[in-house]
Amino acid sequence: MNDPAKKRRNAREREQRRLIRLHLYEDAARANGHRFIAGTDEVGRGPLAGPVVAAVVVLDGPLYLKGLNDSKQVRPELRAELAEMIKLRCVAWAVGEASVAEIDQLNIYWASVLAMERAIAAAGCTIDYLLTDAVRIKSFTGPQEPVIKGDAKCASVAAASIVAKVHRDGLLVELDGVYPQYGFADHKGYATQRHIEALTAHGPCAAHRRGFWRVRDAAQLLPGLS
Repeated sequence: MNDPAKKRRNAREREQRRLIRLHLYEDAARANGHRFIAGTDEVGRGPLAGPVVAAVVVLDGPLYLKGLNDSKQVRPELRAELAEMIKLRCVAWAVGEASVAEIDQLNIYWASVLAMERAIAAAGCTIDYLLTDAVRIKSFTGPQEPVIKGDAKCASVAAASIVAKVHRDGLLVELDGVYPQYGFADHKGYATQRHIEALTAHGPCAAHRRGFWRVRDAAQLLPGLS
């Protein structure tokens, strides 16, 4: 027999257990005497257009927010709400960007690291311990721990991924107003069928990453519009 109240209770308990697991790395760092624990992550490595954006979120305690997870696993309508709650509950947060020109000059990996470095520098507070999504930030001189799939395993990294995702999505919506023919507000610069068709029809704009092969191919097809 179905019991809706029991189902809701079981769902709450599962979510509580998941959130506790999500804090294991932060809890271990805190047990070793670290107070201000930060997570950093980037979004936008894969798109054909727009900057890569990173965020850092600094915590001095647990962040038990229902739905907190890797930004890719969070529904778009919930991400903005979670981002605001994260900003209210954390000690400090900041975003950093690397431009399209920097992506083309450095490559996307090092541009992502640069965006994270800028976010960390902009946080404006002491970070005792840094958790990252499998990336080592050489410019950060304190203790740090790169965690494979950290955005799905660490509360602070998940929080940073959400803040970065919401920020970058907003930038691409603004970019859509400048270049409406590409549909940036819809696909956020990723290589969807609509985006590829627009690239083929119009060629790349100033917001496109010329180092990415799909953009190079489109520029060669319509060099006069590039």
